Amino acid sequence: MALTCQQLLDRHSQLWHNATHHPFLDQCAAGTIKPEQFNTWLVQDYLFVVEFTRMQAQVVRVAPAEHLDILLAGMVAIKDELNWFQAKATERSLDLKTQRQSTCLEYCDFMHSIASTPYPVQAIALWSIELAYNQGWQQPGTIPAPYDEFANRWGNPDFTAYVDLLAQQADAALANASSTVQQQAEDAFAQIARLEQAFWQMAFNAAES
Repeated sequence: MALTCQQLLDRHSQLWHNATHHPFLDQCAAGTIKPEQFNTWLVQDYLFVVEFTRMQAQVVRVAPAEHLDILLAGMVAIKDELNWFQAKATERSLDLKTQRQSTCLEYCDFMHSIASTPYPVQAIALWSIELAYNQGWQQPGTIPAPYDEFANRWGNPDFTAYVDLLAQQADAALANASSTVQQQAEDAFAQIARLEQAFWQMAFNAAES
């Protein structure tokens, strides 16, 4: 029986809950997040997205032709996202030319490693990362200014629809995958969940540094 995205969410429900629910997000919703916490997240997330863009390009390189339309739409959106991060950093007088923290570096290294895996694994990784953004920023509920702009960027209905399409493509890619490839995909999903939780925690810990 072929593995599906929904099965991954069901099998690893606690891991996924931890990836998309965190005090960092709760405090954004409450308006109590400290500037140094949010700014740490913004800078490190920009550095992450730069490498995520490279991962997306790799997925496009190996994807079947019938999946390219959705994937290329994502590539267009990521160009706008990089520019948007740069504008937000300028507004906050943040330096994006900085070192990646160890958690960010580990996540980026993991994305680089995905490039050597079969397409179904890459499709699951892409969907997982985008879903984590989508659900993470939706879970706290309404987020007030000035953080509503960030929540709306990844929690809006259009982005949710895009993530749903990525899930459909990932399911299709897994439909005829071997048991070995399905296990690789499940391992990638679980590791992304762990890394997402660690990323929130990294930013949250900035208040203690």
